[in-house]
Amino acid sequence: MAIYVYPAIFTKEDDGKCSVLFPDFKSCYTGGNDMADALDMAEDVLCLTLYDMEKGGKTIPEPSDGKKIEVDENSVVSLVRCDTKFYRRFYENDAVINELIETLPEKKQNLVFELVKRLGAMPASIG
Repeated sequence: MAIYVYPAIFTKEDDGKCSVLFPDFKSCYTGGNDMADALDMAEDVLCLTLYDMEKGGKTIPEPSDGKKIEVDENSVVSLVRCDTKFYRRFYENDAVINELIETLPEKKQNLVFELVKRLGAMPASIG
């Protein structure tokens, strides 16, 4: 459980959207509707990737030197930070999920609870 910082390549696509690729990981990529959305998505996919690696006991690679990553004129290299402690707390603590669900309007609580339950993220009842 740690705070990580990795370089990511943000590329503006022809349709105006932005794709993101982490060169230090084989299958860690995402995208967004614009640069701000892509950054949010990049933080999320990086945390999920690292959380899964921690959970599986896999070796986490050292971050590349972002200054040495070459990109074309449509791309930029930026550092992305994430804290897997948050993800660990969320995914491994049913009380946190219950607390989040309970902040919703009452009519939506059961709907969200059922969705989360179907995804296998919590036990069979609230509370």
